[in-house]
Amino acid sequence: MTRAGSTVRPETGELFPNSRRVYTNGEMYSSLSVPFREVILSPTKRASGSSESNNAVRIYDCSGPWGDPQFQGNVELGLPALRRPWILERCDVEEVQPPTLKPGHLRARAQGPGPSIGRPLKAKSGAIVTQLHYARQGIVTPEMEFAAIRENLGREHKVSQMGDRAWQITPEFVRSEVARGRAIIPANINHPEAEPMIIGRNFLVKINANIGNSAVASDIDQEVEKMRWATRWGADTVMDLSTGKNIHETREWILRNSPVPIGTVPIYQALEKVGGKAEELTWEIYRDTLIEQCLQGVDYFTIHAGVLLRYVPLTARRATGIVSRGGSIMAKWCLARHQESFLYTKFHEICEIMRAYDVSFSLGDGLRPGSIADANDEAQFAELRTQGELTRIAWEMGCQVMNEGPGHIPMHLIKENMDKQLE
Repeated sequence: MTRAGSTVRPETGELFPNSRRVYTNGEMYSSLSVPFREVILSPTKRASGSSESNNAVRIYDCSGPWGDPQFQGNVELGLPALRRPWILERCDVEEVQPPTLKPGHLRARAQGPGPSIGRPLKAKSGAIVTQLHYARQGIVTPEMEFAAIRENLGREHKVSQMGDRAWQITPEFVRSEVARGRAIIPANINHPEAEPMIIGRNFLVKINANIGNSAVASDIDQEVEKMRWATRWGADTVMDLSTGKNIHETREWILRNSPVPIGTVPIYQALEKVGGKAEELTWEIYRDTLIEQCLQGVDYFTIHAGVLLRYVPLTARRATGIVSRGGSIMAKWCLARHQESFLYTKFHEICEIMRAYDVSFSLGDGLRPGSIADANDEAQFAELRTQGELTRIAWEMGCQVMNEGPGHIPMHLIKENMDKQLE
């Protein structure tokens, strides 16, 4: 359990010698302060024996306030709610009551008060609060400018010196890519502590780190530390895949202390609520789990809505069968009930829930190949076509979407997979 009064000491000077934390301010939104790590380079030695000094290099920094030596953080208080003023200024959200968890769904109550952002937010009736919706309206949000500045890695001064801005990532370019569905900014309105970042084909490659407790090991303090270590060493997003005790509280502590987007696989917690029996899952239990996590602040959900009843038999002759945990859960549910997956039949309702909080989709590849022997088989491509169908539905409803995949495939088949995904 997190120790009362514990203070996080990033000690970045020891971890990253010859570097310092620096900030770049916004132009459209002057209050923005975007963090970077500036690395001091050694002089270049010439053959003549002379040396030439080198300018410092700015690199992407995911560690948030924990990476600033001047920040005296306390995990009980959590991180500052950076984005809350931006969210409230848009006047399209309202405060709502936190979820009432049913007996048995909360497991054992964690000790300590825990960090809190107060009452959660939800879109007002008739409003859509996603970054995709704003982008389509031609609005450049503070989140978009923040992400653009991060992507430029502090090179703006060099662009101005060269007089060529053609290659620079601008806030308007970020807006246009989000509007086209080619990029997402995972940013739940109930996770204001997160520093905006962007995922897309025309932006820097992003790395995700998986953490989470289990029935064997369950300690909230450890999970918060995992998150902090992951972001310190460059994790752009973190997934909480907890399946043990105190799932709700563990996620709350992680969210309130995380400067990066947090993702989950909601079916994991829903399965815990029915004692691990997949066939006893219901749409109502899953729906309530989605809302619970939306209100907490989860930024993106992995949802295996492309695993359909008729696709399951296609995996029978595979060398490694279905290796996705979420995919296998839904496959078992479909076979046990001989019904179509509620993740597919209720997809419109799922979109309505997620767009009220700006939770992004990560459409799961539940039938991904677990070995190269199964790569690019009928099951994989059938699910991929359904993912494309679901992506279009989510876009029509104003939701941000990214697609998982392609799984274990040999190098020479990567292009075929990517071409089909783009189709």
